[in-house]
Amino acid sequence: MAPNDGEQKEILTRIAMPTRHYFRYFRCLILTGAAMGLFLFVTSFPAGAQWVDYPTAGVPRTPDGKPNLGGPAPKTQDGRPDFSGVWQPDDQKFFQNLAAGLKPEDVPMQAWAKELQQLRVTRDHVDDPLARCLPHGVPRVNTNGLFPFKIIQTPSLVVILYEQLYLFRQIFMDGRKLGNDAPAAWLGYSTARWDGDTLVVETAGFNDKTWLDTQQGHPASDALHVTERFRRPDFGHLEMQATIDDPKAYTKPWTSTTQKFHLLLGTDILEFICIEGEKDLPHLIAK
Repeated sequence: MAPNDGEQKEILTRIAMPTRHYFRYFRCLILTGAAMGLFLFVTSFPAGAQWVDYPTAGVPRTPDGKPNLGGPAPKTQDGRPDFSGVWQPDDQKFFQNLAAGLKPEDVPMQAWAKELQQLRVTRDHVDDPLARCLPHGVPRVNTNGLFPFKIIQTPSLVVILYEQLYLFRQIFMDGRKLGNDAPAAWLGYSTARWDGDTLVVETAGFNDKTWLDTQQGHPASDALHVTERFRRPDFGHLEMQATIDDPKAYTKPWTSTTQKFHLLLGTDILEFICIEGEKDLPHLIAK
């Protein structure tokens, strides 16, 4: 049976990235075109592709021994929620469009930003820095559903390791203030504080080259200030909302709807060398 339109879109989205980057977690969906029609094949990669098979510690269990991902979220020694673990976005929605679920008037762009955003869509986002193996920027770095990230949490520092492009973020919780004397950066500079059980991350100090999302190409400037609010409602799930405050690109701050992530058990992030063996780059970058 040929896949329907929704299935075709999902398949094409997945095969747009080399399978070597997500063979650990996804079944490979291969869409083959033939003269008589389209055929869908579903295969699995061998278990040997999972280089780490080390049990995740402290996983609550149901009476039948299965992981209870709806169990209570773990706490640190000081009683704070512990966000540590390997996490993966539930879908690609926010990677494609950070404003998913919002009305156009909820994302009020400056005239130049709207013109640039429309140009990027018209040009099929060929100028996306990610096509050059350059960093995503924040919050897009959190949103790609094909790649996990790993959170390492200490009382004074949270580190996020991203599998895609092998990026990292340091989020300081030692009381320091966001300064304006550091060089402009792709991922900016981050501090955090607690608001009850919510970790509030403030990031600024960006360059003016990042995109907020992929398909819609929402722009950002060097005045961008991102506020991410992370929650862990239970053991196996993470939630994040992002507020975009960029007066150069938007007439007022706006906030995304809630993105959801799931915990990956018994695995770890893998090395990702973006440019090694790359064949698509000349075809993705505008001349």
